[in-house]
Amino acid sequence: MYPAKLQQIVDLFSALPDPEKRETLITYADSAKKQGPREGETFELEDVRKDEECTDTVGVFLKVNPDRTTHFRVTLGPQVQTLTKAMTSILCKGFEGCTIEEVLDVPADFVPKIVGADLVRQRSQTVYYILTRMKGVATVWRNRDRAAQSA
Repeated sequence: MYPAKLQQIVDLFSALPDPEKRETLITYADSAKKQGPREGETFELEDVRKDEECTDTVGVFLKVNPDRTTHFRVTLGPQVQTLTKAMTSILCKGFEGCTIEEVLDVPADFVPKIVGADLVRQRSQTVYYILTRMKGVATVWRNRDRAAQSA
């Protein structure tokens, strides 16, 4: 149902009680800085902006490899909330090596399994924000690719 790497993360969180889920989310949030672009990396798409539903600027960077697998990088401004940072790490790791179609086909129903129902209710915009941005970039890439192939 989910890409293998994302499924592993979902399985990890599904096995944890809520207090341990929160601790694990904080661990993922702490590693969010490692998800940013590295020196020398190039990307097919870069989408850097501050949206109304986010507290700071977020940059989503997409590289599509020759075998059509993806590699996402994300930058986060200093005011971005902990939950958004955690979801950044989770999604960058969970989508690594997926095709554009696999990213676009992932249903959002995995999010409550990771963050817990209470946090989804309290922070509904936050928990889905990075997923929405990644899918948006993937959609733009797919549309450009289709246009280039039909030209």
